[in-house]
Amino acid sequence: MYAIIVTGGKQYKVSEGDVIFVEKLEGEAGSAITFDRVIAVSDNGLKVGQDVASATVSGTVVEQGKGRKIIVYKYKRKTGYHKKNGHRQLYTKVKIEKINA
Repeated sequence: MYAIIVTGGKQYKVSEGDVIFVEKLEGEAGSAITFDRVIAVSDNGLKVGQDVASATVSGTVVEQGKGRKIIVYKYKRKTGYHKKNGHRQLYTKVKIEKINA
């Protein structure tokens, strides 16, 4: 059984017991979280649209963290212009507990 959920502008295919990294969500480690934007659920056939309007996916926050550093380097030749910048994206690690279809 799997479900497709939407969070942080991205879609994730999840099953019970999966651990996923999503865009930062509120909540401390160990707190429960519910994803109510479910696009599809596959149990004994694929259900979409009005069939999954009341479906939810519940999980537990494992940890909050930062991803690896991405270096952004801007450069324009012959003008002496260059700019170096770094970015570390915040994420939330979530363990999927149950798919309520």
